This record gives sequence, structure tokens and C-alpha cells, in this order.
Amino acid sequence: MSDSPYLSIVVPAYNEARRLPPTLVALGEFFRDFTRAYEVLIIVEQSTDGTLEIATKLAAQQAHFQVIDNGPKRGKGHAVRSGMLRARGEFVFYMDADLSVPLAEVSAFLDHFEKMAHADVLVGNRQHQRSRITRRQSPLREGMGKIFNRVIQTLALVDLRDTQCGFKAFRRAACREIFGRQTLEGFAFDVEVLLLADRLGYRVEDLPVEWINSPESKVRILSDSLRMLRDTWQVRRNLRFRISDFECSDPAPQHAAAAKTSEIRNPKSEI
Repeated sequence: MSDSPYLSIVVPAYNEARRLPPTLVALGEFFRDFTRAYEVLIIVEQSTDGTLEIATKLAAQQAHFQVIDNGPKRGKGHAVRSGMLRARGEFVFYMDADLSVPLAEVSAFLDHFEKMAHADVLVGNRQHQRSRITRRQSPLREGMGKIFNRVIQTLALVDLRDTQCGFKAFRRAACREIFGRQTLEGFAFDVEVLLLADRLGYRVEDLPVEWINSPESKVRILSDSLRMLRDTWQVRRNLRFRISDFECSDPAPQHAAAAKTSEIRNPKSEI
């Protein structure tokens, strides 16, 4: 579409009255000298701290910011999916409301997309040897994250060392195809997204990022980790049985592996 922006940024928000305002200010400053068309979508789940009202007031000061009232809380996966399917950009990012990965990385990811035409999905990798960890997570939280990713690799779900970094970017076609099929509403949605990307034949690459941990993470170490593992196992089972029912609505990427392309049949039954 000729009127589509070059860049879309999706920010899910639930009870973010404190962390969201400086983030929106930072986004405004980031785009001050941006020369391409863009949009910022703030997807607000029904909150108890006035997040919607605060976001709406601040976004009104920026011409290309839009606040979406996403209704009752259903989970980060649902909020991100809602935003990604609304986004119109040639490149679509989602990122956490605390900007744990600074906005400077947006430029680095866009540069990689421009140079590497074969890349469809880019994933921030905090474990990358060139990543800069400015403020670390607690040893317990960091250890649980590493264990979770090791389990994911052992199950041969996705060959990535950091599935849970809340900073990922997609070319428009990949965004539509992947999030049109994504179903999980909780924190394990990241794994589902990456597994879908792989099954649909898209090229996924991970890049180093700067990481500034927020001490106010909403992930509960034990209960959410167990829930993510349960959901991940269910996704693996579901995709094993459903993958022959998938078909991209657009032709598969030319660089997709032939074996993967041949698995994708049945048009829009999953969308």
C-alpha cells in the first residue's frame, strides 16, 4: 500500500502508568529526526492504574501515535497480536513498555533488514557475545531464563538462545502470516511466534542488543515459567498436527527452504 508507513512500533501496556510516560517521551524524541513515515501503536489492556487515560493524553501530543483500548486483560500475547495485525508498516517491531532494549537498537535492526534482504524476522538476543548488559536481571531470574531456553532447544522447538527478549522485528508479510496464526495469550507467545516463523519458511536471525533490566518485571518466576513450559509443549503438539493445514496467503519467500514450503497447504483455515 502506497500510504503505508515505513516503520510500525507496537507497545503492549498493562498497569504501566509509571513506566509508560517516559517511554512515550523517548519515542517522541527518537522520531524527531526520523525522515520516513512511521506509526506507534500503544495497545492497552484494561488496567487499574489509569494507564489508558495517561497513554491517551500523551499520545494526543504526537501526530503518529495511536492508543488502542484492547479491552479486558487477556495477556501479553493477545495484546501484541492485536497490535501486530493492526500495524501497517513495511517493518513492524514490538517492544516492552519499559524499553529494556533502548530505541537505538531500532536503527540497528532496520539497517540489518536493509542490508540483508533474506532476513524476515529479527530477534534480540541478550545471550549474544556482542550484547551489552547495562543492568542485569537477578541471578535467579537470569538463571530461570537460561534454563527455559535450554529446554526449548532440547525440545528442538527453535534454535535460538534467547526466545523471551521482548524486542523483535518483522517484515510486513512475515508479520501478517505469523500473527494471523498465533494463538497463545500468555508470555509463551514468543516461542509460538518463532516456531510459526520457522514452520512457514521465514528466515529468523538473532542480533546483539543492549539490555537494561527493569526491576518491575511482571513475569512471576516460578508460576509463569511453569505455565510457559506447559504452553510451549502444547504449541509444539498443536503445530505438529496442524502444520499440513497451513498455507501462506502470499507466495512463500523465495529464500525459504523447499522442504518447509512444501509442507504449507490449505489457505486461510488458521487465520
